[in-house]
Amino acid sequence: MPLENTMNDRTIHVTYQDMERLRALIASSNASAGGDDRDRPYLVTLAAELNRAVVVGPDEVPPDVVTMNSRIRLRDGRRTWIMSLVFPENADPEDDRISVLAPLGAAILGCRVGQSVRFRVPGGAERSCDILSVLYQPEAAGDLHL
Repeated sequence: MPLENTMNDRTIHVTYQDMERLRALIASSNASAGGDDRDRPYLVTLAAELNRAVVVGPDEVPPDVVTMNSRIRLRDGRRTWIMSLVFPENADPEDDRISVLAPLGAAILGCRVGQSVRFRVPGGAERSCDILSVLYQPEAAGDLHL
């Protein structure tokens, strides 16, 4: 079952630099013959998210928006935790670095503090969480080359 974001009416913001790197990630994953098809539904979801994103310059992205390499505080009703949104090659769930290809990663990209996101985990169960705060955003910190 393909992953789908059930919050399709919300506006997400993505920087030009993140858009370029994410589109390249999708293109290279789609071009790799004999690649791992487990990521295919997540690539489709990420592509759909990017297709409806508002693309902004790094100096135009609001500081409360989740961009790539942001560190975010989330709550899912049962618990509160902190994670970083990263590219797949930097993902390490043990170190709270979640890939943008993971269901939660694709769901929070471009969202703002105060928003609630819903996403499907492997196996099809729907989950949701609230974005409580952006503790670190590269663009707001002037770290534009991560």
